[in-house]
Amino acid sequence: MAKRVFTYIFLSIAAIVSIFPFLWMIVSATNKSVDVTKGRLLPGSALVDNFKSMMDAVDLVPALLNSAKISISTTLIAMLIASLAGYGFEIFRSKAKDVVFSILLLSMMIPFAAIMVPLYRMFGTISQWMPGIGIDTMTAVVLPTVTTAFLIFFFRQSTKMFPKDMLEAGRIDGLTELGVFFRIYVPTMKTTYAAAAIITFMSSWNNYLWPLVVLQSPEKRTIPLLISNLGSSYSPDYGVIMLVILIATLPTAIVFFLMQKHFVAGMTGSVK
Repeated sequence: MAKRVFTYIFLSIAAIVSIFPFLWMIVSATNKSVDVTKGRLLPGSALVDNFKSMMDAVDLVPALLNSAKISISTTLIAMLIASLAGYGFEIFRSKAKDVVFSILLLSMMIPFAAIMVPLYRMFGTISQWMPGIGIDTMTAVVLPTVTTAFLIFFFRQSTKMFPKDMLEAGRIDGLTELGVFFRIYVPTMKTTYAAAAIITFMSSWNNYLWPLVVLQSPEKRTIPLLISNLGSSYSPDYGVIMLVILIATLPTAIVFFLMQKHFVAGMTGSVK
């Protein structure tokens, strides 16, 4: 009994600590800037005023659209490339492929900041020949993040539990390898795709460092860059900042709650 009570107390404290920042963000969006700096924890009556100030001072819609374009494009391309790679590494195994996969996993140990400067110089060189995919373009933001070693590893591990008999049945029925992949593997692994899509979308939506470096035009900035600019002004309006953060959080929250069942199943390795 005492163990159960301790467990419930611990979980309650953990839940409060996890939820409090979100509750404080929502409450702060309804308060004036001076009340936010004082740490007011009660809802205020400044929500409408904050919304009007936000619409007058912030180009919110273009930033949201830019983030949406980048995040959706990154997610769709990453799902295709990472799943194909994970499928290939597991289904067509060989010693050479295992070595390549091991090298790929080692890349996870390299922080992005270590390759940011060479990456920027590479896109700077590309800009001289193909301006459409060089510096200050959405493509330059998407390409370095369309797939990661983690995503490939995630799909490969999930593919280990994929019933190989289904692949053989598809091949016997005359399907090509791509036909087997798209008509059998993809529908069967939908929970894995859902989990990977949520992780990729949230990571791309909240990405700050690389867009800050590569995007130079104000009209192309994403929502994290917009929030950063609001916070670095001479006299920041924290009520407006919290309202913008609240709006910026909604897309990722909606995506997660709509796909949370698939996300849990995908993370636990369920195959349906």
